[in-house]
Amino acid sequence: MNDNGIKAAEGRRLEIGLGTRIAGALKSWESILVIIFAFVMVGGSFVSPYFLDAGNLLDTTFNFMEKAVVALPMAFVILCGDIDISVGSIIALSSLAIGAAAQAGASTGTLVVVGLAVGLLAGMLNGYLITKFAIPAIAVTIGTQSLFRGISQAVLGDKAYTKFPEPFAFFGQGYIPGTKIPFELVLFLILSVLTGILLHRTTFGRKIYALGRNATAARFSGINVQRLRFIVFSWAGLFSGLAAVMLTSRIGSTRPNIAMGLELDVITSVVLGGIAITGGFGGIFGVVLANFVLGYLKYGMGLINVPGRVMNLFTGVLLIVAIVIPEVLRRLDARKRRSKMR
Repeated sequence: MNDNGIKAAEGRRLEIGLGTRIAGALKSWESILVIIFAFVMVGGSFVSPYFLDAGNLLDTTFNFMEKAVVALPMAFVILCGDIDISVGSIIALSSLAIGAAAQAGASTGTLVVVGLAVGLLAGMLNGYLITKFAIPAIAVTIGTQSLFRGISQAVLGDKAYTKFPEPFAFFGQGYIPGTKIPFELVLFLILSVLTGILLHRTTFGRKIYALGRNATAARFSGINVQRLRFIVFSWAGLFSGLAAVMLTSRIGSTRPNIAMGLELDVITSVVLGGIAITGGFGGIFGVVLANFVLGYLKYGMGLINVPGRVMNLFTGVLLIVAIVIPEVLRRLDARKRRSKMR
């Protein structure tokens, strides 16, 4: 073969390799989410001339950052093959503790510690009940969901705590000094990077995947499965406590119905982000993308006065679609492999 023929063959191989990589990228769930995000942003620009305003886009993140923060540990919970539907009620309980401490004259720093501590203790209770008594996570968290919310309702009734130190407002309403960038957004992005490193670059993350794919095999490989699950549920409680600090600070009050239904949005964002509801598959980048897709989609719907009930209906539909589509694709892929084997 002459030099021209060799160069042509190499060129064809490069084109095939590039085409394969592009096709593989387009098949990834994260790439699909990027495309969906682009459609949301373009569609929103047609809905309202104010949609793409930089200030509006930044300020809109205040409306979904608490959910996004809770979605990070929820991704780990679902990756383990479990689920936690008590996170909204943990926020309510933590907010109650924050409000009570504020009425007693606690400082801003103390309020933050109280919120985190109560959230952590609630998460530890979930983890203890699940691992100690071998009760399914969904059963335990249904019970604690009612328990934590019930405590808040019993203490507050139809009242609310509204007295908080002025500096406390920064955690839910503040901006990075000298900018128009919300503190909540920066905090979420930092936590996302740290969480991504933990999941994708550490032994702990590999253990999470192993547990979600096959708990029995993980146990026989030397992984302390119950301790791992306890840590994950405790972490979910801690981040729910952090979300309580952010949400209570943002709305400036503690009410018994705070964060009502938040768990549905959190689970939707995690599953839409590519985390398999059966556990063992998915990544943090998709979860981060899904939060922005849902957040800006609701922002666009809000600009055209779509009722909240319709938004909730849309969220439920998205959750079902996000669960069904990966399962359908998995079955089609398995059928294709079986056909090739024959």
